[in-house]
Amino acid sequence: MGSADLVFPAGKRGGNAAAETGVHRAAVPPPQPFVKSLKSKLKETFFPDDPFRQFKNQPASRKVVLWLQYFLPILEWAPRYTFPDFKSDLVSGITIASLAIPQGISYAKLANLPPILGLYSSFVPPLVYAMMGSSKDLAVGTVAVASLLIASMLGKEVSPVENPTLYLHLAFTATFFAGVFQAALGFLRLGFIVDFLSHATIVGFMAGAATVVCLQQLKGMLGLQHFTSATDIVSVMRSVFSQTHQWRWESAVLGCGFLFFLLLTRYFSKRRPKLFWISAAAPLTSVVLGSVLVYLTHAEKHGVQVIGYLKKGLNPPSANHLVFTSPYMMTALKTGIITGVIALAEGIAVGRSFAMFKNYHIDGNKEMIAFGMMNMAGSCTSCYLTTGPFSRSAVNFNAGCKTAVSNIVMATAVMITLLFLTPLFHYTPLVVLSSIIIAAMLGLIDYEAALHLWKIDKVDFCVCLGAYAGVVFGSVEIGLVIAVSISMLRVLLFVARPRTFVVGNIPDSGIYRSKEQYPVANDVPGILILQIDAPIYFANASYLRERISRWITEEEDRLKASGETSLQYVILDMTAVASIDTSGISMLEEMKKNIDRVGLKLALANPGGEVMKKLDRAKFIEAMGPEWIYLTVGEAVTACNFMLHTCKPGSTDTPAMV
Repeated sequence: MGSADLVFPAGKRGGNAAAETGVHRAAVPPPQPFVKSLKSKLKETFFPDDPFRQFKNQPASRKVVLWLQYFLPILEWAPRYTFPDFKSDLVSGITIASLAIPQGISYAKLANLPPILGLYSSFVPPLVYAMMGSSKDLAVGTVAVASLLIASMLGKEVSPVENPTLYLHLAFTATFFAGVFQAALGFLRLGFIVDFLSHATIVGFMAGAATVVCLQQLKGMLGLQHFTSATDIVSVMRSVFSQTHQWRWESAVLGCGFLFFLLLTRYFSKRRPKLFWISAAAPLTSVVLGSVLVYLTHAEKHGVQVIGYLKKGLNPPSANHLVFTSPYMMTALKTGIITGVIALAEGIAVGRSFAMFKNYHIDGNKEMIAFGMMNMAGSCTSCYLTTGPFSRSAVNFNAGCKTAVSNIVMATAVMITLLFLTPLFHYTPLVVLSSIIIAAMLGLIDYEAALHLWKIDKVDFCVCLGAYAGVVFGSVEIGLVIAVSISMLRVLLFVARPRTFVVGNIPDSGIYRSKEQYPVANDVPGILILQIDAPIYFANASYLRERISRWITEEEDRLKASGETSLQYVILDMTAVASIDTSGISMLEEMKKNIDRVGLKLALANPGGEVMKKLDRAKFIEAMGPEWIYLTVGEAVTACNFMLHTCKPGSTDTPAMV
């Protein structure tokens, strides 16, 4: 090991060594009151965007106005609204209404709910969001993934066929709980919880859900009367191929024809973005053409299923239908929380994406409040879960929307449909709705994003693949649990097994960097420099102690084999150690004792202010000696080299300074 007889400078002479070598000591920050420190940490956790800054030095009347504008952003931008803005929003609103009406009916069928609920859900929630939302581009409505989740989770407890009334009431209740949960996250500033759904998780989950939704539509495409309620691919394919004698070629031909039409219009719109309206109008065009075709040919008498009667009128109240009693309340609560999180993740991600394109900012917590309030209002007006779907928002964006008034225009168009036009949907074939859903879902299977993950980060790709496989081969809930579990496991591995590097000197410079990243970096004779790349907590303290000990052993073996200068000093570069807990401090104390026992000396380089405060309170600095804590790696190496060349083996006196 190292030279056990070597005497090192300490105490006052160590301070002289610092002066002789021109190094600087790491300082302990001035103490702060606990309450002030806690307040600062809570502010950074819950209010990183400093939302109260605008209220400073404002009179009481102005503060009231600012509070109203904070919760109702429409009060802020409405006074500046112009007629040219309205013309743009009018075109956008009508365009997305043409998409929202057929999609709303389709997604309601996907959720095993009455089709009219899809129209109800495209009327009230967009009006609420227009007043409370901060995104200019988000187009509110029902989404396929949430619809599938509702059908999957509620369908396990209550059959929508055998007990449709209870199933409907549970859907309203789940929507209410989703709204409460979303609004609570916003009011409590807990929006960072949604960030645990990583990009890789969302890509895999959405692709898996889209695949499952497409498979579910085989029922409509083939004209099957009975179909499995399970969502996994094995059950679906078994259900499809066990009923080959019931396949209806009329439905299959009609469905494939409309699916080809929808995909063709999307292709043209992608090739020529100015022709976005072709793709946007295609679903409604399909509904009109399909209805006319069925009416003229009486196809409903030849196995082509149709929507049937849709009653006229606006949303009836449903607050008295919410279920808050056992045994179904917990099912609705669980469904509401899970669908609420997924809806938040999708809506906020979509809103931020388009805000980035237009160079404006949306408040995530404010968005959560808006989503929560619109879903609570929706649950009381016969609506089920809504958010900001990507397809509809993309059409809104491409149509040139200026503000959330486009949602008001869309809601107005839906209102007119509810009041006067619902009988026209009587002959709409279900196979057209299936085609609309499949066409929309194929856009959610983002294989390019998956390939990008593979190229950049294999672990993220595994997270994506785990989410996809869990949804497709298990269920939507299983896929979500797998994806979140893999993501959390990755976080835990980063915390529990942080990276450590051997650091060397870049030739002809005073710069010290990882030898793994810079192979040209040279070892410093007699000195081992290690960089710790993470905070030191109870979860990784034991690992770091063992890993550092192994680094030391490996370095001594290497030096012994090569006949180079024996190891004398170990320098820990703590630049990346943002914080440390009591377990970490205990680890440093134990490691120092072990290093001293084998005749080596430990030095620290650049510990942060938070780390220095805790080391000082724990008396570690006093026990170690402040002369062994340096501001930079370079200064630590300079000081160790100075002492290495001035200390005399076997001497009991402090060495003289050159």
